[in-house]
Formats: sequence, C-alpha cells, structure tokens
Amino acid sequence: MPLGIVIRKVPGVTRWVSHIWKAVAVLPGAGEASWKELRRDGDTIEYHAATVPLELFRTDTEAYLHGLSAKVPSIYVVMRESGSGHPLEFVLATASPYEAQDYADTGEELVEKVPMPEGLIAWVRDYVEQHHEDEVFVKRKRKNARVDLKEDGIGDARIRQVADVYRAPSTKETVH
Repeated sequence: MPLGIVIRKVPGVTRWVSHIWKAVAVLPGAGEASWKELRRDGDTIEYHAATVPLELFRTDTEAYLHGLSAKVPSIYVVMRESGSGHPLEFVLATASPYEAQDYADTGEELVEKVPMPEGLIAWVRDYVEQHHEDEVFVKRKRKNARVDLKEDGIGDARIRQVADVYRAPSTKETVH
C-alpha cells in the first residue's frame, strides 16, 4: 500500500539548531509527492514529503500483532539525512516494531513513531488474521552429548588432585 509521509518543520529552540524535522502523520493510499507543502502556520510548515510502499510479510505477523497490541498502534518511518537538495531521504515505512528497532540500533537512520490511522489498523489486522500461524516452541535436544564423562572436583579446593589445572589454590598447601 502506498503510504504518504507527512513531515513537520518547526523552528529550533537553540542557536545551534535552526529547525527540527519530525514525521507526524501518514496518508494511506497517497499519490506520489516530493516535498509538497500542505499547511503553514507561522514558522511551522507541514510537507507531504514522499510516498513509500508499506509492505507486509507473512513471516512478520507476530511483530505486527505486537505493534497492534500497543496502547497507540504505530507506523515506523525510517529516514536518513540526505546529501541532495531535500533534508531527508526516506528509507521505508513499516508496521513492525522489531524491524524499526533493528534500524534504530544502527544509529545511522532516524526512526520516527507515527500513530496509525484507523483504516490502516483495520487493514493490518485483517492481514494478520488471514496469515498468522502460532509457532509452537520446541525445546532443542542435544545430540552427541556425552553424559558418561565425569569431571568431579574441577575447581573444588577440598579435593586434592595434582593434575587438575582448574583447581582453586588451597591456602594450606605447601609447594617444595
């Protein structure tokens, strides 16, 4: 689904930052746009900066469920600073909080959390209901594990063993 990204430019609060960019909304089903001005209120300007595809994957339905169960279901907009004429370049928009966390961990991209509109919540929920399959946890069993080997006394100072290199030194022991 094409998703329009609305960016707000507000004046900075210090002399070192002239303005601040923040993703504030998404527009489901939006057409193409390139920094089209939507609204101006004094020094605050909102732009329809770009339209990016929102893709859902069957393997990520658990992450979508996690995102939908949040107090405020959100879309995560991943951006990075641009070297071209526009201040930001849009990498993607995702409904997966896990994928957003992966991008946030790199420190190279800026990840903004934007509230999901009601229609988009219903669309993602329908997708999850149609494709989600619970995975049953299966504990892995160790193959080739040798249980007949005993290493009694390793690290125990009460057991005297000359060849034991892992043994903790004893305070009563004398070396000649």
